[in-house]
Amino acid sequence: MMLTVDGAARLVVPEGCHSTQEPSLNALANAAGDMMDSWQRQINRIALASTDEGMWAARNVVMSIPRQTGKTYDVEWIAIHRAATIPRIRIVWTAQHFSVLHDTFEDMCSRAARHEMSTLVDPEHGFSLAAGKEEIRFRNGSRIFFRARERGALRGFKNIGLLVIDEAQILSDAAKASMLPTQNRAWNPQTFYMGTPPGPRDMGESFTRQRTQALAGRAHSVLYVEFSADRDADPLDREQWRKANPSYPTHTSDEAIGELHDQLTEDDFRREALGIWDEHSTTAAIDQTKWDEATVDRRRAGGLPAFGLDMNPERTRLTIGACMRYEDDTAHIELAEYRDTRRDGTMWAVNLLAKAWDNASAVVIDEQSPATSLLPELNNAGIQVTVTRSTDMGRACGRLQDMLRDGTLTHLPEDGQHQLWHAVRKATIRPIGKSGMFGWNRPDDDTDISPLVACTLALHGAMTSQRDPTRQQEAWY
Repeated sequence: MMLTVDGAARLVVPEGCHSTQEPSLNALANAAGDMMDSWQRQINRIALASTDEGMWAARNVVMSIPRQTGKTYDVEWIAIHRAATIPRIRIVWTAQHFSVLHDTFEDMCSRAARHEMSTLVDPEHGFSLAAGKEEIRFRNGSRIFFRARERGALRGFKNIGLLVIDEAQILSDAAKASMLPTQNRAWNPQTFYMGTPPGPRDMGESFTRQRTQALAGRAHSVLYVEFSADRDADPLDREQWRKANPSYPTHTSDEAIGELHDQLTEDDFRREALGIWDEHSTTAAIDQTKWDEATVDRRRAGGLPAFGLDMNPERTRLTIGACMRYEDDTAHIELAEYRDTRRDGTMWAVNLLAKAWDNASAVVIDEQSPATSLLPELNNAGIQVTVTRSTDMGRACGRLQDMLRDGTLTHLPEDGQHQLWHAVRKATIRPIGKSGMFGWNRPDDDTDISPLVACTLALHGAMTSQRDPTRQQEAWY
């Protein structure tokens, strides 16, 4: 089998491809009046390849392809073909937003309702149009369900043979974890992930991790396909449009891409229309090796303490991070306190910081943190809080990485500090402005990075504050 995709910037092909159902898929689409482009047929040839045992060679198909190329059109036919050829298979198509999902549902209905498809789909009873219960039913008992992730997605579903995940760049780990078990009892299941490079506001760690693992050769039974322009591409260069969009200019016009350019920011256009991934998108926030090397059994005596305060977006966890700065400009960070606000409230943090303030160089909160709600109480307690802005956070995160790299920062072992270690392992980075600055970013709704943020703020306060407490003592709080 020829296993190439013309024009793909990156391609990872699974091992064991023996035969493929692509000719059968192409024949069905042709019979219904649709034609596939060569690049679509090439992707389908690999995506629908089986091993010599009859299992899908690509258990997971991951596609990073710009908007307005025809990738949805292609996978729509894959879902229709799968339903038509495997009796009683259950297929689920998901997207984050209902509006996107509904457009796909209407498009697939228009194909399945054609006269040429009447032997496969009953034109009168084959479609459920009820909002939130959209479905296409085939005469052989197969069904294609359409569910929006923002509405709870797959509650109650099981035995899903094909799962199509659209808008994969905003698929959270929590949503993914709730969907994949629906395939546990299905025979030879397959999952398709379709998306564009995630932006800094997207919960894109899952999609990013799949790309990273595929390109590093650590993914098994995966087909990864990426179309993109060059990283330094001129956004108005038509040759770069052609490189990123295999349907340009045959099916996607100058006007269509030009409209995207006019409506999107330059960064969003690079992701959505040119398929260019952010430089930091595949980079873990903190080098785990450097973090491990910075571990010490106990902090050194002496030094001047500073504190950082942060709260998760859900306002359920409140964290105090601590940093000890030494005369040689080295520093040590620790997770000082981490509590559930639903059980303990928030005043405990004010009380602890009030006791420590006389001996501290700084107490720091970021202006975007929910913990700013405590500013009045902290001020009333006589604490002069330093409120950081985005550029301060960018410098603080960069300083933490630099000190880890240079061996001038230490921290405690994971035992007793596991919330901080978990945040370090999970945190990604988000660009701040265009100067190379970045901040910590949580990869999904279930990850709490406030311990890392609080310690980073404490480090910032320790290294920048000019406050000199009148007396010092060993205890921090």
